[in-house]
This record gives sequence, C-alpha cells and structure tokens, in this order.
Amino acid sequence: MKTISAGEFKIHFSAVMEQVNAGREIAVTYENNADIIGYFLPEKTKRKSGIPEGKAAFTFGQDWDMTTEEFLEVYQFSSSK
Repeated sequence: MKTISAGEFKIHFSAVMEQVNAGREIAVTYENNADIIGYFLPEKTKRKSGIPEGKAAFTFGQDWDMTTEEFLEVYQFSSSK
C-alpha cells in the first residue's frame, strides 16, 4: 500500500485517483506525520464487516439465555474501557 501526505494527495489528486481506479491502495497521512488519517481503496477490495468465511466459527450452548437488554449492558460496559 502506497502512503502519501495530505498535501501531496491534494496536489496530485487526479493521478492518485487514477492509481486507485487501477487497483492500487493509498493511505493518506497528516503531512509528514506517520499517523494515517484515511484510505483510498478500489471498490473491488471493499472490506466486508464481520468474520471472513472459513476463518472462525462460534456456537451458542443450548443453555444460552441473555436478553437484548442484558447484552447491550455488557456491550456498553466493555466498550467504555
């Protein structure tokens, strides 16, 4: 994946879009900082959310019993850490 600064991206916008259209993935950083602020990906490499098929699996036991409200409480607690 090619990485360019936001300024470089702005100057070479058309050329960058041609590269993306040709299948190249581009990461944009904030000026010369290494922190990536965004990605430009060709549509064919768009990621799907969730677990990739065949990479993981899970099952719920027959004794699984949790209401939607209980699940949301657990999720909110774990997300706030």
